[in-house]
Amino acid sequence: MHSPWALRLAVTVLAAAAGGVAHADIYSFVDGAGVTHFSNVPVDNRYRLLLATPVEEGAEHAGKWLAKSTLYDPLIDRAARSAAVRPELVRAVIVVESAFNPRAVSKRGAVGLMQLRPATARRYGVSDAFDPEQNITAGAHYLRDLMARFGNDMELALAAYNAGEDAVERYGRSIPPFSETRHYVPAVMRVYHKLLSQQRSG
Repeated sequence: MHSPWALRLAVTVLAAAAGGVAHADIYSFVDGAGVTHFSNVPVDNRYRLLLATPVEEGAEHAGKWLAKSTLYDPLIDRAARSAAVRPELVRAVIVVESAFNPRAVSKRGAVGLMQLRPATARRYGVSDAFDPEQNITAGAHYLRDLMARFGNDMELALAAYNAGEDAVERYGRSIPPFSETRHYVPAVMRVYHKLLSQQRSG
């Protein structure tokens, strides 16, 4: 449901804790107006490490990721308010799903920033899944509905976002034993907690 590089980037955040990996890091901070700023270096002591990406992959993509990340902030914030979900959760899903590439298409046909599957796009009335506003709005509302379905358990909601609601139900309302999903959920959670921590300390 995600673009392969985007998930590799987020999984690297988890692997970095083990050490021994060269990184092209991404830093961010939230200013007094609530605006998130990104940089590939800690420009001053306000910046905190957000993502650690491997040099061989990250160096090629980090600049594009940084440039695109703030472009969609107004859409993300508006969609999050409309859906009553944390904007940090929406951002984290976008990072892992598409690395802010609005033209991303997965092998399974998931499309856009939040990698909407065709059935999900139809469910939320999306006419153009490549349109950032439609994509983010639908993705945020889908996250809201998944949170409601699974008792506000964010990990189960994310597992359902990745593997499908039926899969989570089929495995006893637990994270399905799929390698992709087992990597996906902690990857999104790691980015989410980073963003949330920076928002609260900003």
